[in-house]
Amino acid sequence: MGSDFRVTMNEYLPLRDVVFNTLRQAILRGELEPGERLMEIQLAERLGVSRTPIREAIRKLELEGLVLMIPRKGAEVAKISEKSLKDVLEVRRSLEELAIELTCQRITEEGLTELEEAQKAFAAAIHNGDAMAIAEADEHFHELIYKATGNSRLVQILSNLREQMYRYRLEYIKDAGKRQILIVEHEHILRCLKKHSIAEAKAAVREHIDNQEITVSRNIKEKAS
Repeated sequence: MGSDFRVTMNEYLPLRDVVFNTLRQAILRGELEPGERLMEIQLAERLGVSRTPIREAIRKLELEGLVLMIPRKGAEVAKISEKSLKDVLEVRRSLEELAIELTCQRITEEGLTELEEAQKAFAAAIHNGDAMAIAEADEHFHELIYKATGNSRLVQILSNLREQMYRYRLEYIKDAGKRQILIVEHEHILRCLKKHSIAEAKAAVREHIDNQEITVSRNIKEKAS
């Protein structure tokens, strides 16, 4: 199996939910890789739980489309498909354009300073080269833009979408050749926000997401061929 992951107990959640959340995060973060078989006994031993919550979690993950049940083979992590990428990015593109428009109008000097610091942290993460740290720094940069909208409902919707985006974000960041482009794109977005230029900022966000779609789609096709 992929990287090490453990169950983190939560006194407020039933065990089955804790196991589900642990496996879901492991899939979204790529610790359980697309196509990897999910063996109940191995996972139960690894997480120190019985097979029942593992079985329940796998069933729920299948409903979310993160796990596939293969006849005579069992459960495996669903591969990243071009269709699911397109669906998620269509929604993200519209919501990010709305978020950047509101942020252009509402961001404070303090918010811009926070965003500058987040951009420095993102550039430092890219310099260090750890894909997970880069993905988290990238996520933080975008979260600050969402927060600056002052619209809690929009922030909530984008947070839900973030979970589904994580697989694609990590897939994009694994392509080391694209990392410097990400820094340039973030800096462009930041400049537009400083100028409070709505049209330019929306165009910058569109380009940022379009480039991600092109790269990840190409990676999916290469893996399929």
